[in-house]
Amino acid sequence: MAIRLVHYINQFYAGIGGEEKADIAPFIAETLPPVSEQLQKQLGENFEVVATVVCGDSYYNENEASAKETILGFIKEQNPDFFIAGPAFNAGRYGVATGSITTAVKEELDIPAITAMYVENPGADMYKKYVYIVETKDSAAGMRKAIKSVASLANKLANNEEVSPKADGYMAQGVRKNYFAEENGSQRAVKMLLKKIAGEEYETEYPMPTFDRVDPQPAVKDVSKIKIALVTSGGIVPKGNPDHIESSSASKYGRYDLSGFEKFTSENAETAHGGYDPTYANTNPNRVVPLDVVKNMVKEGKIGSLHDYWYSTVGNGTAIASAKKFGEEIAEYLKEDKVDAVILTSTWGTCTRCGATMVKAIEAAGFPVVHMCTITPISLTIGANRIVPTVAIPYPLGNPELSDQDEYDLRYQLVEKALRALETEISEQTVFEN
Repeated sequence: MAIRLVHYINQFYAGIGGEEKADIAPFIAETLPPVSEQLQKQLGENFEVVATVVCGDSYYNENEASAKETILGFIKEQNPDFFIAGPAFNAGRYGVATGSITTAVKEELDIPAITAMYVENPGADMYKKYVYIVETKDSAAGMRKAIKSVASLANKLANNEEVSPKADGYMAQGVRKNYFAEENGSQRAVKMLLKKIAGEEYETEYPMPTFDRVDPQPAVKDVSKIKIALVTSGGIVPKGNPDHIESSSASKYGRYDLSGFEKFTSENAETAHGGYDPTYANTNPNRVVPLDVVKNMVKEGKIGSLHDYWYSTVGNGTAIASAKKFGEEIAEYLKEDKVDAVILTSTWGTCTRCGATMVKAIEAAGFPVVHMCTITPISLTIGANRIVPTVAIPYPLGNPELSDQDEYDLRYQLVEKALRALETEISEQTVFEN
C-alpha cells in the first residue's frame, strides 16, 4: 500500500495568483497542482500525494493560530502517513509558513514531515531545530533539484534508513549521535591540529554555535528631548526612485533629505519594494514610514526633533551581509548628526529579516532602536530587541479600510507605542503588544 502524503504550498505555486492572492484562506486544491505532480513523480510509486493544501502567505503569517488549526484539520481528514511543505526557496513568508505548519504536523500528528528552503530564509533559523529542512537555492530556478532532494530524503525516512545533514542535504539540527571511531580522540585531535598548522582544510568534530545577538541599548529618558531618525526596509523612496534601488536583492540603500517633506504623498514618494502589493504603500507611503505622525509629534513637543534624512532600502530577498553593511553605514551618518534613537519599519518576510538585521547593526553602534513590523517572530529570531507589532504586511502602519482620520489616529497610536518602547528599559528581547 502506498504511503499517503499531503503536500502544502502557497497561492503562487497553486497557480491561483501572486501577491494579489496572498491573503487567501486555506483550502484543499481540487486537483494536484503541477508542483505536487512533480513531487509525486520524484517520490515514485511508494508514495501517493492524496491532497494539496493551499494557503496565502500573508493569510498564514497574519493569522497563524487560526490558519494552523484549519490546515491541521484539512490534513487530519486525509489520514496521511507523511507530510511535505514547499519548497519555499528565499520567500520569507512562505518559509515561515512551511516551517510552522511542518513543525505542527510533526508534533500533533506524529508523522514524518519535511520542508525545504534557502539557508537565509527566516523560516530556516526559526524551525531547523525541529524539523527536516532541505537546503535549496534562493529561487525557483532550483525547483527540480529541490524536489529531487526532498523526495530522496522522504524515501529514506519512509524506509527507516539512517540520514544525516551532510549526506541528505538538510540543515543541521544540532543532534549529536554516538559512534565508534577507528582512532581515539587524541589521535584525531593531533591530526586536525597538524592540518590547521599546515593551512590545510579540516573539519571539526564539535562545531560551536554562533550567537549573533546585540545587547539592548539603554532606554532614552525622555523622547520629548531627543532626536529620532526614520529608517525602513520597506522601500519608501522619493518619487521616481532616484537611486534605482532594486525591487529585490537590493545592493544599495538611499539617504534622502526630509526638508521638503511635511508628509509622504502619492505625488512625492513611492515604494521600490517588490514582492508585496505596492498599491497601499504608493497611495499613502506613510503606511510604511509614518512621517506624517512623526512630523506632527515634533510640532506637538512629544518628540524633540527629527533627523534631517530618512534611510531606505528594499528588504525583499536582500542578503543578510548586505543588510548588516547598510545598517553599519547608516549608523555612521546617525553619529554625525547626533541622533539619539531610531524607528525602523518593515513589511513582509525577508523584508523583516533585512530590517531586523539592520536594527542589530544600528543598535550595536550605540542607538536604541524599535523595530515596527507585522511578522514579529522573524524579528525575534533575527535578534531585534525592541519590537512593536504592526497591522498588516502591505500597510504596517495603516488600514485602508478606515477613514483618513481614523487611519491617521491608528498610525499615531502605533508610533506612541514605539516611543514608549524607546523609553522602556529592557534586559532581553521584548515585544510591546500593549
